[in-house]
Amino acid sequence: MSRGIDWFDAFREIAPEWAVVVLGLVTQLGDVWLLGLLVGAFYCLETDDRAVPAGVAGLLLAGLSLIVGLKHVFALPRPERVLVRMGALPDSIHPLYEATATATGYGFPSGHALITTVVYLSLAKTLSVGTRRQRYLGAAAAVTVVSLSRIGLGVHYLVDVVAGVGVGLAFAALAWRLLDRYPAHRGTLGFGLAVVLAVGAMIVSGAARDAVLLVGTSVGAFAGWELGVLVRSVAAGRGPIRTDRGLAARAAAVAAALAALVALTGYYWPAPLFAGSGPLGLVVAALVIAPVVYRLERAGGRRERTPARSR
Repeated sequence: MSRGIDWFDAFREIAPEWAVVVLGLVTQLGDVWLLGLLVGAFYCLETDDRAVPAGVAGLLLAGLSLIVGLKHVFALPRPERVLVRMGALPDSIHPLYEATATATGYGFPSGHALITTVVYLSLAKTLSVGTRRQRYLGAAAAVTVVSLSRIGLGVHYLVDVVAGVGVGLAFAALAWRLLDRYPAHRGTLGFGLAVVLAVGAMIVSGAARDAVLLVGTSVGAFAGWELGVLVRSVAAGRGPIRTDRGLAARAAAVAAALAALVALTGYYWPAPLFAGSGPLGLVVAALVIAPVVYRLERAGGRRERTPARSR
């Protein structure tokens, strides 16, 4: 099945060898490591309303699971073309080329285009840097250059990236409509959506590696966030937990999520991969709650020092 257009071959004829390096670096704007770093920094640095960056983080995880699920549903191959053959490049560039300009697995829709659309539009919506217009123009530019880099590298057809952007726009619009309807629960809804889509992706893909790891990551993020809400609520004087239905429900959800992750650590049959997703989820849970505990400790320290200064 062909989903491409003929101009790629013409572009390959005129593109210099170093173009593959430039495009490979540009495409990193849509790689998970960079998107995770941006969203993680937003989450750690935000102090006024951490539910906002938590919602963005939840949509990042949910978007990744959506990609895995859709790729396995359609199961369409990537183009059998590359911009530059490995042998045409200097040996010193081979590691960089393999790390930035190659791709494996199914091609439709483009995961880079989809997740870039979700994350950069979410950041444009929630950040306060610059004007609203500037943020959305920046997000659109990032999505555009990443999408073009995927086509230029020959790892996606045009329809792959168009579909990826379209699905990303639809998903982000629907998800933020839900999150904005319950602003105080953006973190819970975002991470909860990530868990649901991760489980769905695991079922659809037949427990593919990425889907299994996303289940552990999403459950861990959800547990860490809910535990953080409990800690903040208790620190604020709310409770006791056993008499507060809302806190009791959160506590039960945290216990169930952590129990599932602990159980996964001992799961070795039929796939050791499940065992790896458990510890991964526990690490993610610790990372999610760490900024909350740190902020509470600093706030407590300031309260203890204030009376001393007043005397």
